[in-house]
Amino acid sequence: MIACASVKGAPGATTTALALAVAWPDVAVDEVRPVVVEADVAGGDVAARMSRSHAPGLLDLAAAARRSHPGSVLGAAQELPFGVRAVLAPSGARQCREAVRLLATDGGRVLRGGEEDFGTVVLDVGRVGDFTEGVVAFADVVVLVTRAGVDGLAHVFACREALAAREGRVVLAVVGPCPFPADEIAEVVGIDRVVVLPWAPRSAAALGGVQPGRLRGSGWRRSALLAAAGELAAAVRLVASERAEARAGAEVGVR
Repeated sequence: MIACASVKGAPGATTTALALAVAWPDVAVDEVRPVVVEADVAGGDVAARMSRSHAPGLLDLAAAARRSHPGSVLGAAQELPFGVRAVLAPSGARQCREAVRLLATDGGRVLRGGEEDFGTVVLDVGRVGDFTEGVVAFADVVVLVTRAGVDGLAHVFACREALAAREGRVVLAVVGPCPFPADEIAEVVGIDRVVVLPWAPRSAAALGGVQPGRLRGSGWRRSALLAAAGELAAAVRLVASERAEARAGAEVGVR
């Protein structure tokens, strides 16, 4: 489970989550594509952009969390034009706040699924202040999204104590033209893995459903944003792999 979050403003957590799902290698988990879940307490964006307000979504997933056998997260997902399966949220903050609360109170059970379920869930959690509460607490990896300016990086630096609770399970995605090299940013903010995502309005508009016609071109998969999202996916998979190995080692130690 991956959570895409920001600590200030709206630097593109939703676009990053969608791009990550598009760029996720098909062979990563037995050719099972990731599922993106809009789990932002402030409300979703994609459904409104794509005029899909009446399709299954976050509220259906939250209702399933009340049942003893909630079923698969795919029951509330739908196919987006660019090949991503997503659980979309309504725009209203009140509805989303309660839905996300329900998903968090069951220990993330409906999000993780049962023992027979496998694959990757990408949570778009929007702005987050505490990385140990709510659905973000269940994430194996947190992708922290920030703008490339000094102000954005300063906000990341300011929350380094809160991020320390994630025990190295954070990948920093820096959006936009960045005046600093990634290794320098990593050293200053204390996050080992930093990936710079280009400022790509056309690709972002395609992911947001604003310009769906652009998705049909063969150049889509070669876009700079998707290439960088591929690097981000590789960094996330590496962190998740290290996390799984550490967990397996701990279980062997207990036995």
